[in-house]
Amino acid sequence: MENLEEFLIIAKLNTYANGKSARVESSRQGSKDYHFEKFYDDKKYIYHDTYFGGKKFIGEEIVYFDSKPSFAMNYYGSVLDEDESEIIFNNVLRNALMKVGEDKSVLPLRGPSEFVVENYVYNFKSIGTLENFIGEETITKNGELVYKLCCHGGVIEK
Repeated sequence: MENLEEFLIIAKLNTYANGKSARVESSRQGSKDYHFEKFYDDKKYIYHDTYFGGKKFIGEEIVYFDSKPSFAMNYYGSVLDEDESEIIFNNVLRNALMKVGEDKSVLPLRGPSEFVVENYVYNFKSIGTLENFIGEETITKNGELVYKLCCHGGVIEK
């Protein structure tokens, strides 16, 4: 899985974050799903992101390497100010997520450690390595918390 970090960045840039990728058929009733594949040295990497909900949501990203589940991240997030949800998702969050991998001070799981859009401030912090991590993503507006996501995950082994 030496290409995991690079693959995660490419997969995330080609799915939910860019806002232009089409969702794939739901894998479970009521889910919203994204899928991306890439070959490295004749080995197929597959990324699948599936989530439920909208203003309050839960989901999981999983990477398959050589047909085996090899990495996963679970996440739960919520918009704390429902009047802000469209702006938060479309103007702040997706733009921050499109910067995945640019800030080497955090793992390439979400966006950079900080990203500012007008009076919104996006922050992401992570503890650990891709093998075993936890993370927290927040968005504030004028210093007040309006969105929060928690995530955790790592490498999967038998």
